[in-house]
Amino acid sequence: MKDHGGEARLQEIIANDPSVLGVGNLRLVDKEKHLPGGGIVDIVLQDASDETRYAVEVQLGATDAPHIIRTIEYWDLMRKRYPEFKHVAVLVAEEISGRLFNVIALFNQHLPIVAIQVTPIEIGGKLTATFAKVLDLAPQRSESEEEFEPATRKYWEASASPETMQLVDKVFEIARGFDPRVQLAFRKTYINVNLGDPRSVGLYMDPQKKQLRLTVKLPESGELNALCEGQGFEADFSTFWGGYRFAIKPAEFEKHETFFRGLIKRVYIAEAAGE
Repeated sequence: MKDHGGEARLQEIIANDPSVLGVGNLRLVDKEKHLPGGGIVDIVLQDASDETRYAVEVQLGATDAPHIIRTIEYWDLMRKRYPEFKHVAVLVAEEISGRLFNVIALFNQHLPIVAIQVTPIEIGGKLTATFAKVLDLAPQRSESEEEFEPATRKYWEASASPETMQLVDKVFEIARGFDPRVQLAFRKTYINVNLGDPRSVGLYMDPQKKQLRLTVKLPESGELNALCEGQGFEADFSTFWGGYRFAIKPAEFEKHETFFRGLIKRVYIAEAAGE
């Protein structure tokens, strides 16, 4: 890339089509964003649900320790500056060596970081690039972080609405139909369905004033993408949560109840299989 526009050209390719990174349905928020306290994030992207922002650090050639540190530093500054979002660090480099890959993988166990290797290619006299994800987000979220502290139903009723809390109860009733042992667990950032311990069975809920955000933890597949789109929902798969996310208005749930019942059944089939 150095001889064909360098880092600016690489940033342009990503900014023009964020989907090339392969990390989700993203849109451009900003390029070369100045952060309070110093530092410039090469690219800021945001997912379609408006819940997660990606701080992208671009590097020509082989990655090195200073760029890894910078990537994590910018992620930390972004999450402190915009606490209303979840944040993911993304490092894009032309080469990610085995030794430094191991370092990034170690960080990946404790914070959300993605590593992507880029290869420049020339097509019809024009330079473009291919992107390969060499390290994805760790599939499991930590249950020990402060944001997962226990809460109560009253805590959620104060921030949601009676209608969206009713949707929580409907999802729970469907889940209980597949396993009568399940319970609702109220945490400060989500409500989940579990078996009486911190282990979730793969259903996360975030009731808001006008809608319920439901995450169904199932692996991404072409079949499920088509199934979602056939119901009129965008196939919004979140690598951060490891499942499909839906924004459901109270009036919509009854219309699509059979669809959601089928997804929840799949969760229990996967749970029984130990997946």
